[in-house]
Amino acid sequence: MKIIIAAGTGFLGKNLEKYFIEKGNQVFILTRNPKRENEVYWDAKTLGDWKNLFENADVLINLTGKSVDCRYTEKNKKEIYSSRIDSTQILQKAIDNCVNPPKVWLNASSATIYIHSETHLNTEENGIIGDDFSMNICKSWEKEFFEVENQKIRKVALRTSIVLGNNGGAFPKLKMITKLGLGGKQGKGNQYISWIHIDDFCRAVEYVINNENTFGAINITAPNPLQNKDFMQILRKKMKIPFGLNAPVWQLELASLFLKTETELLLKSRNVFPEKLIKNQFQFSYPNIEDALENLL
Repeated sequence: MKIIIAAGTGFLGKNLEKYFIEKGNQVFILTRNPKRENEVYWDAKTLGDWKNLFENADVLINLTGKSVDCRYTEKNKKEIYSSRIDSTQILQKAIDNCVNPPKVWLNASSATIYIHSETHLNTEENGIIGDDFSMNICKSWEKEFFEVENQKIRKVALRTSIVLGNNGGAFPKLKMITKLGLGGKQGKGNQYISWIHIDDFCRAVEYVINNENTFGAINITAPNPLQNKDFMQILRKKMKIPFGLNAPVWQLELASLFLKTETELLLKSRNVFPEKLIKNQFQFSYPNIEDALENLL
C-alpha cells in the first residue's frame, strides 16, 4: 500500500511508519521539518506540492495536533484547537482535488472525548460525551472530520487511549517517577486508566484499514482499563521497586505548574472499552496490563 502519515514524526507516527514499512508498504510523512527521502514539507494549513502524493494513495493517517501536555493558557488552547481543525480542513481540500483519492482516511481523536467516569464503561455505542475544554476539542475535531462525505473514501476517527511504548509517550515518564520512589497513586487513585500497548495500537490501525465495515468513531484501547492505584502498584511490582510515595492532588497541582502541564492528564478517569474491535474479533497481543508491562520492561 501507499500510506501517507500527516505529522508522522512523533511517537505514534514513527512506530506506525516502522510497522508498515516492515510489512512492505510505501510510507510518506508530511512534516514541517523534512530530513529524509520519504518526508515531504507541509505547514498543516495551506495547499502545497505535498498534495500530489494523495493521487492513487491507499491510506491517509492524520496525527496532526499540538500536544495537550501543556498549560491550558488561552494561547495554548487556541493552538490546540486550530492545529487540529486547520490540518483536517486542508487535508480535505487536498482530497477534493484528487482524481483517485486515498481509499481510507484515519483521523486521530482521543478517548478523552468521554466524561470522567469511575463507574460507567464508555463504548462507542453508549459512551457519554461531556462538555469541557478537552471534550469540546475532540467533538469539534470529529465534527470537522465527518462534515464532508466522500463516496469513495471511508473515514474513521481513532479515539485513542494512552499508548504505552518505550520510545515516547507517557510510559518513559511513568518509569522514571517509579524509579525515583514516587510511583504511588496519583490523587485518590480511583480514576481509571485506559491504555494500549504500542504494538496493539499499530495492529489495530492496520486492522481498521483492512476491515471495510469499520467506519465512524472507534475506540483504540485495550479491553481492560484499570484504576490508577492498581496500575501503579503493578508497575512497581514489575520494576521491583518496593515502595512508591502517593501524590495528593495539591502536590500534583504544584508539580504541574513547574512541569508546565495540567493535572487533568493524570486525574481524569478514562474508562473506555473497544467494543467495535472486540465485536469484529480483533485479537489483542496484550489485553492485560501485566502482559503489556512484562513485554515493555
